[in-house]
Amino acid sequence: MAELELVPVKTRILTDKDNIVDVIEEYAKDIVGPDDLVCSAESVVAITQHRYTRPEDLTPSWQCRLMRRFVPGEGSMASLYGMQAAMELEGEWKMLFAFIIGFLAKLVGKNGVWYKLCRQASLTDDVTGTMPPFDKCIVYGPADPDGVAEKIKKRMGCYGACVADVNDLKRSAVLGHSRGLDTQKIAKILIDNPFGNASQKTPIVVIKNYGKFAKEENNKN
Repeated sequence: MAELELVPVKTRILTDKDNIVDVIEEYAKDIVGPDDLVCSAESVVAITQHRYTRPEDLTPSWQCRLMRRFVPGEGSMASLYGMQAAMELEGEWKMLFAFIIGFLAKLVGKNGVWYKLCRQASLTDDVTGTMPPFDKCIVYGPADPDGVAEKIKKRMGCYGACVADVNDLKRSAVLGHSRGLDTQKIAKILIDNPFGNASQKTPIVVIKNYGKFAKEENNKN
């Protein structure tokens, strides 16, 4: 059985002046092989795309103030400015109507409807949710994560690539990926959050031997 090894890749502090594909090639070209999977933290991809804003640049609307009262105390949407930031992209009325639909869905036992209807509600990271100096910023979800993953795969000549949203609360999701990958398996492999977006400066993780592992898993089934 192929043995997986998760290798965090240390980089400099990345900004919107960087291209994430160029950065991965610069720092990981000597690590990545044809059977490896390259994973990038979603917040860093978003930062390189200039998808962030500052709380002082936002003016919370009445819809934002109303909805925030009903959001539990954890997570970015519990923040007044985190909520407003998501609304800037999704639209204030869309967010409000989706929120109402989500509330009604909860009454019949369906959870998470609001977050499915308004993706930025789940993807937006509030202040302190990402690496310095962007810990004073609100960071949106990345644009076209599937396309980003395909570009990484093509440039690096690896088995595959993905953009992942992982935190220390055992929440792991693959937001974008190159073709042919099992995103649920990848999310499980990343569940212990090998990324380090703060002082560690390791926003890239290479899963060594993933291609061999995936082929062996498919042969079992």
